[in-house]
Amino acid sequence: MLAQASPWYAHALQRTTTGPAEPLTVPARMEWTTRPGSGPGAEILGPDLRHKRVLELGCGPGHNAAHLATLPQALGSARAGEPPAGAQVTGVDLVGLQVRRARSHYGRLNNLTFVAGHALHYLQACDEQFDAICSVFGAIGLVAPELLLPAIAHHLKPGCSLAFSVPHPQRGGLRPATDDRPRRDYVTLPDLTRLPLARWDFDADRWEKHLGRTGLWLTSAQEFHDARHGGRWPTTLLITARRR
Repeated sequence: MLAQASPWYAHALQRTTTGPAEPLTVPARMEWTTRPGSGPGAEILGPDLRHKRVLELGCGPGHNAAHLATLPQALGSARAGEPPAGAQVTGVDLVGLQVRRARSHYGRLNNLTFVAGHALHYLQACDEQFDAICSVFGAIGLVAPELLLPAIAHHLKPGCSLAFSVPHPQRGGLRPATDDRPRRDYVTLPDLTRLPLARWDFDADRWEKHLGRTGLWLTSAQEFHDARHGGRWPTTLLITARRR
């Protein structure tokens, strides 16, 4: 019931009705921003993720998770003809429809698992430790940070990285949140209907404060523009942190 009450369920339902999900070619790079091809790739999670345990919170149709699962032997140092030896990846998404799409797209990959469930509930029930955790416009920012970030830190190995992208708090001329409460935002569905949701719309300083409370050290904060949205205001905030 929680998933079906989410606007993301309506979004996935419309995507599903436009056509059947079919096997897809694995994307050549990981995307963190609203404009494909801009910004860094998977290297911000670590220089060599082969056979490492990676968790994506809010995996959607699975594109980024599939890329992580098929990385070359070492990021930036693959040789011609070298077979992939990617990470052992788990992608979690609240909406079962999205998980079914992801499995239809990339279920053939042996080192990739998709799970339907709430990100916080998954972490609370999980007994694994991860070498990297990521969220691309996913659970981070949509689940109370005072609950989700400690759970993430608990499952991240010391010295390992968390990276997440969120809508920039100044997108469209907005002002960043001035307190720790969520504010009203909207999801635009494929048919252009807009559905409301709550989002924790923090700037980098406020994210750093919340990360620090859980033993995570902010290592970078990058902002990206998208000319398709006018280019005047940044559209994406990309945060990386490391567990102490």
